[in-house]
Amino acid sequence: MKHKPLIIILSLVVPLLVALLYVTPKISFFEINFLPLLNATINGTVFFTLIFAVKAIKSGNKKLHQKLIYTSFILSTIFLISYVIHHATHDTVKFGDIDGNGLLSEAENIKVSTFKYFYYFILISHILLSAIIIPLVLVTWSRALKEKFEDHKKIARITFPIWLYVSATGVLVYILISPYY
Repeated sequence: MKHKPLIIILSLVVPLLVALLYVTPKISFFEINFLPLLNATINGTVFFTLIFAVKAIKSGNKKLHQKLIYTSFILSTIFLISYVIHHATHDTVKFGDIDGNGLLSEAENIKVSTFKYFYYFILISHILLSAIIIPLVLVTWSRALKEKFEDHKKIARITFPIWLYVSATGVLVYILISPYY
């Protein structure tokens, strides 16, 4: 089966649709307020399933590795759906917006001080690598499905740390922004 066309389509369409969430009107007839916590929980779980998946393959347990990678992939897909629902129904929360009015006053800016640069570094690297991880995961998975294990291993060495970083920083972004929800 040829995966390349599907990989290309998903790698372009998913980031584009996510970006559109920030410029389209919000769906206002319902709000689901637990989704950011759910998303952080999913990201944290993916972080650990990825670590256990690598440990499993290094110890020769291919079946457990496959199950953990499938779990990571399914959880990441659920995360993406949840993320889209949340951002389709909620305005973006600004880091440091203590009073929740959507604007950063001079006093709020002073209060978050230079810590905001740390937050924005984590956030921007997380967002950029989130887009990059989509084709990497799909290509890595495709090579495993085609049983091209040497090629799979080569790209998995790149995919794994990036996917791990994206899941870890997803939790960190939530922790840093959650006081402003």
